[in-house]
Amino acid sequence: MGLSAGSMVMTPRIGEDFVGWKPPGGGDSALGIVDFSIFPHVDHEDLPENTMAHAERWAAGIPGPAYAIDDGTAISVVDGTVDVVSEGHWKLFAPERLDRES
Repeated sequence: MGLSAGSMVMTPRIGEDFVGWKPPGGGDSALGIVDFSIFPHVDHEDLPENTMAHAERWAAGIPGPAYAIDDGTAISVVDGTVDVVSEGHWKLFAPERLDRES
């Protein structure tokens, strides 16, 4: 699995697929500076396992929004506003939320 350590550690979770070193307590938690997770290098020629289908399976195990992005895509976060800048392809996997007013 290809890893973009700089971007992934900013997220709340990286998913077990990207854990290269396990802390003594286990888990896949990261810094949580942003509130979404990232599956980097989608469809990269040197990373044949980084397919969009694999990203979708990975995202199913992430409890929160997750982006799958290729190397032609960047994510900008300014004052909590997320913007995807892309000349490539990407996908947002957002878990369904049931917001009910009481």
